Amino acid sequence: MFVVHFYDHKNELLNQLLQRVPEVGENLKLKGRKGKVASVMAVDEKTYHVQVTLEPKAKPGAAADPGKKKKK
Repeated sequence: MFVVHFYDHKNELLNQLLQRVPEVGENLKLKGRKGKVASVMAVDEKTYHVQVTLEPKAKPGAAADPGKKKKK
């Protein structure tokens, strides 16, 4: 079992106890967001830091059609 810390830039997103360490280039889904492993660094034999690049969040107002309005 390995302790894996997931980072986006310098922000720690999540830490998990995993049986397998993710590989570079692997696609992940963390906290509902898609991402890709950029690098993996071994701190010691059981602790790993994984750098992740996440896809940007979609803005909630951009999905709605601006031509449609609610009827009152």
